[in-house]
Amino acid sequence: MSPNTAKIRVILADDHPVVRNGLANIVNQQKDMQVVAEAEDGEEAIALYEQHLPDMMVLDLRMPKLDGVAVVQEVLQRHPKARLLIMTTYDGDEDIFRSLSQGAKGYLLKDAPRQEILAAIRAVAADQSYTSGAIAAKALQRLVRPNLTNREADVLQQLALGNSNKEIGRTLNISEGTAKTHVKAILTKLDAISRTEAVAVALKRGMIRL
Repeated sequence: MSPNTAKIRVILADDHPVVRNGLANIVNQQKDMQVVAEAEDGEEAIALYEQHLPDMMVLDLRMPKLDGVAVVQEVLQRHPKARLLIMTTYDGDEDIFRSLSQGAKGYLLKDAPRQEILAAIRAVAADQSYTSGAIAAKALQRLVRPNLTNREADVLQQLALGNSNKEIGRTLNISEGTAKTHVKAILTKLDAISRTEAVAVALKRGMIRL
């Protein structure tokens, strides 16, 4: 690389110091990259982005204060051309779909090989999308699956808490019968035969949090 060639300026956002330090070491060893800041939560990620206006940001999906998707939304609202790469341990199709649909340029798992991580950073910094074949396949699977309505999503969260139809109705201010109807719709859409299986499927896909 020519001495006059600008380096890719990177911000890393992850609440695990070991992960940040490891990734920073990998990035800073490259002649064409430089870590300019590190954030340990979502709010700090946004503040540091505003301060440094990097070429790209690598961020975790699960962080304190604001999660990765919320950071993507906020940064892109302020800077529509921002280049953001999600790097996480979560491979649920809902997580992938939410991240990419909100404008992240790439989605990568933390167990990706070193060279793939570097390739993803370079691609996103060049305003190119980057996902592995497996991640892209999951994103496509999510596109053809039926969406839950907002109310069904609320009911699903209540199912995860172990609430009965009567308790769901009371919590959400709907009738027990309406709650039962929503539960049946959720089972159908998640292709589940029981409430327990529906919760398990939803957790695996990243649709709910416990």
